Amino acid sequence: MDAAAATAVNGVLEVEERKAQKSYWEEHSKDLTVEAMMLDSRAADLDKEERPEILSLLPPYEGKSVLELGAGIGRFTGELVKTAGHVLAMDFIESVIKKNESINGHHKNASFMCADVTCPDLMIEDNSIDLIFSNWLLMYLSDEEVEKLVKRMVRWLKVGGYIFFRESCFHQSGDSKRKVNPTHYREPRFYTKVFKECQALDQDGNSFELSVLTCKCVGAYVKSKKNQNQICWLWQKVDSTEDRGFQRFLDNVQYKASGILRYERIFGEGFVSTGGIETTKEFVDRLDLKPGQNVLDVGCGIGGGDFYMADKYDVHVVGIDLSINMVSFALERAIGRKCSVEFEVADCTKKTYPDNTFDVIYSRDTILHIQDKPSLFKSFFKWLKPGGKVLISDYCKCPGKPSEEFAAYIKQRGYDLHDVRAYGQMLENAGFHDVIAEDRTDQFLDVLERELAKVEKNNNEFVSDFSQEDYDAIVNGWKAKLQRSSAGEQRWGLFIATK
Repeated sequence: MDAAAATAVNGVLEVEERKAQKSYWEEHSKDLTVEAMMLDSRAADLDKEERPEILSLLPPYEGKSVLELGAGIGRFTGELVKTAGHVLAMDFIESVIKKNESINGHHKNASFMCADVTCPDLMIEDNSIDLIFSNWLLMYLSDEEVEKLVKRMVRWLKVGGYIFFRESCFHQSGDSKRKVNPTHYREPRFYTKVFKECQALDQDGNSFELSVLTCKCVGAYVKSKKNQNQICWLWQKVDSTEDRGFQRFLDNVQYKASGILRYERIFGEGFVSTGGIETTKEFVDRLDLKPGQNVLDVGCGIGGGDFYMADKYDVHVVGIDLSINMVSFALERAIGRKCSVEFEVADCTKKTYPDNTFDVIYSRDTILHIQDKPSLFKSFFKWLKPGGKVLISDYCKCPGKPSEEFAAYIKQRGYDLHDVRAYGQMLENAGFHDVIAEDRTDQFLDVLERELAKVEKNNNEFVSDFSQEDYDAIVNGWKAKLQRSSAGEQRWGLFIATK
């Protein structure tokens, strides 16, 4: 098929897509209620929980210009106009946007437009919007329509402006009956990829792209339905030359998708930390978890430890990780589990929680990446409830100056390593008491040897599923860790402390 024919076919498909979506929403907009808009009989209760949660995730927009796409009857319009400089609310169903206007039209800083976001003639100026907000919109567009709209949104945004959107992924959440359902329940990595790869040029030839600030489950759905498929993202328009730093390194180098999967092959399903389920069971057993407690997992990886804690002890777990790839895999592995686990892309050094939020803070082989551990431990102390516990396993070093070779390894990885005693002292200095600081290097060596033997025994299968290069990287990496740890330079510590 030549380019002209392909364009014609795509055009026909897009017309059919818009007809199907319009028909669907005309059918479900006969009753202009929250239940109809959310397609859920429990909408009123869900709305009380999720609306403030969604709003809490937005960047500051006081006095700013906000474009609300797929605004519906104004569930969020009425909130946005309270502080925004101006809100343009848009929806493609006329009765719906008129209902919104009847509710919120008295606000002088609000205007309303009946239009389809896919229409190429939308009169929105480039570089004019501070925040684009949409709640359940992209899942009603085709893949190609999503890609086109994202490019336009980047142009509409001012430099430094934000895009927030929320979608149903994987499967349906609402219980409303539907004769047909043209909704696209995509994997979240589709949206992440499209937004991450989008670039826009201004009239001077400068290039801009989107940097992800967060991606997370909507907690209200996790708590009420044990459902992780309601997912939202916050992106910021930045200059393409801006340094994206450590997060980009994690996702493009250390924890690219193929790297995560090969680590999982070593550590076991759901795990990317030393010892997998075996060490997880041993360590978690020391926390004396009780049903209903709240756990924060810092550096949650692909979620294996979080699923274990939620399933075994009936606790609610919030798992955060700086790697978008890690969280994407964790979300995919959560589907069908019906467990009380939330996942979020977040930087633990910038994230804030109210004081006395968690009963336990748990972290496995992650804090080696953090340069300012004392500040992080002080945050942990504040976030924990009185009597709460922190449990950390982490790479350490022997006391004194490291060898040149080990120092080069630490620098190349960007690690910040301390000896076991000094690590425990940092926890004490942050206010913790009953600090346990155990050198677990012998256990580390035993686990490494078993993991290496397993890979070498199944080398043909590993190479077949990955590559010879992947096999060599794992084997050489494990042998190097064995050598460093056997020599006493690289250590492994377990730390438990109480507030």
